[in-house]
Amino acid sequence: MLQDLRDSNSSKFQVSEFILMGFPGIHSWQHWLSLPLALLYLLALSANILILIIIYQEATLHQPMYHFLGILAVVDMGLTTTIMPKILAILWFSAKAISLPECFVQMYVIHCFVGMESGIFVCMAIDRYVAICRPLHYPSIITESFVVKSTVFMALRNSLSTTLVPVLAAQRHYCSQNQIEHCLCSNLGVTSLSCDDRTINSIYQLVLAWTLMGSDLGVIVLSYALILHSVLKLNSAEAASKALSTCTSHLILILFFYTVIIVISITHTAAMTVPLVPVLLNVLHNVIPPALNPMVYALKNKELRQGFYKVLKLNIKDNNA
Repeated sequence: MLQDLRDSNSSKFQVSEFILMGFPGIHSWQHWLSLPLALLYLLALSANILILIIIYQEATLHQPMYHFLGILAVVDMGLTTTIMPKILAILWFSAKAISLPECFVQMYVIHCFVGMESGIFVCMAIDRYVAICRPLHYPSIITESFVVKSTVFMALRNSLSTTLVPVLAAQRHYCSQNQIEHCLCSNLGVTSLSCDDRTINSIYQLVLAWTLMGSDLGVIVLSYALILHSVLKLNSAEAASKALSTCTSHLILILFFYTVIIVISITHTAAMTVPLVPVLLNVLHNVIPPALNPMVYALKNKELRQGFYKVLKLNIKDNNA
């Protein structure tokens, strides 16, 4: 009877805050990870700010393709800034406590930005498809209005569809444990602490992943399959090479983005045996692409490189395509 009374009291108790423990299994030396993570964060901010400056100052870059790249830069900075300051505070100052409302807000913003990044990749794939497969119709289809409307659509889609993630998480009852073996408030990491059934949370997370990420990836794969089909029909090898070169940077970023998401999903099932792997991948997935995206574009895009040289006042002749 005494045990039943204790269980009853425990079930009525609601924790007031969560404790983000950091990287599971390496708590004693996880602070050493702060240096590379801080450098990646600074690189992501500086590189994306530089991309925005280049696009703004260079009149030749005032085109839909570069507008999407600028939007991607803003999304990337928003994503890294949502998580990195808290992660660095955990590693440097052991500031592990986070209130429930703060945690649910972070959960929502992360889902929004990740979904938005996926959506921008879709817009970029459509842009390249029209440019290569329907070049005569490109000026009439991919207009400034298209950029604005597609960006607003993606923003509304992600902000509305992900609302239920923190709402459902907030409806769970957290009565006993409040220590999260993670650096950020992931949906599955938080709801795993709940004392009641969290099946609805897992189902919605799965449905959201398949409907948003799955549909985005399907459109991207279809777009690049059609691009490849169109390029292979070109008689000139030089023209085919030039057409494909404009897609290379997109494909590198897209492959990295979705591959890591798939790997995270697979390794999450092994979290009980190797809990560090999905946590580390989750953190790196939110900081490496924002740092990597501008560099890949700068290396693979001649116009962007030339704009970079002009902004930095470098008198360098660029003969690469």
